[in-house]
Amino acid sequence: MEVNETAERTRLRRELVDLLNTYSSEAQHIGHAFAGQHRLHATDMHALLAVMHAERRGTPLTPGKLGEAIGLTSGATTALIDRLERGGHLRRSRESADRRVVHLRYADAGMALALSFFAPLAPRTDEVMAQFGVDELQVIEKFLQGMNGALISYRDELRGH
Repeated sequence: MEVNETAERTRLRRELVDLLNTYSSEAQHIGHAFAGQHRLHATDMHALLAVMHAERRGTPLTPGKLGEAIGLTSGATTALIDRLERGGHLRRSRESADRRVVHLRYADAGMALALSFFAPLAPRTDEVMAQFGVDELQVIEKFLQGMNGALISYRDELRGH
């Protein structure tokens, strides 16, 4: 590796980490604004995002998996789910032959609130993504998956898993 390439790699590493930190911070500001408007706690937002992402993957969360994902005890997870269900954000669903298995789904009312709040952001992010070809977006996807994996691995290590 040339000296110039090493220097550029160092610069890019620093710049990308700074950009990811800024993105994370700005996304949290928007999430807090949504939470504030709808009287939600930060943990509620983490739970709703976890449920939404699991649904998109086609693997809805159980209460136990949600608790694991956001680092809550069984009792705290139940209280969280109860609160979000009362607020119309989540619903419990029994979809398998085993009626004891409960899956968590985004409730229609909660999804409508989220869509109306975040809808103005979509054209802005679409405009940015339109500047990249599919091949470039695939590289970005791979990079972000790797970075998320690194964060999750470290988070689990901190939790003692």
